[in-house]
Amino acid sequence: MTIKIHFLPDDVLVEAQPGEPLLEVAARAGVLIPTGCLMGSCHACEVELEDGTTICACISSVPSGKSELTINIYDDPAW
Repeated sequence: MTIKIHFLPDDVLVEAQPGEPLLEVAARAGVLIPTGCLMGSCHACEVELEDGTTICACISSVPSGKSELTINIYDDPAW
């Protein structure tokens, strides 16, 4: 089962498999998610899900049990 991932604000849509790392999905779609430590500690890769929950993309993967997921990428000027 594939999941449709919608990246905002660039309005990019890509299909992904559950368990696939979010950074790999974004890269395949041509979407840049800034990174820092790649361990979830620095929060440079923090993105917001459609329900307002924030996650670190570097340590997150595509969840199962959904047909669609919207991810809002925002820039932190401190990075």
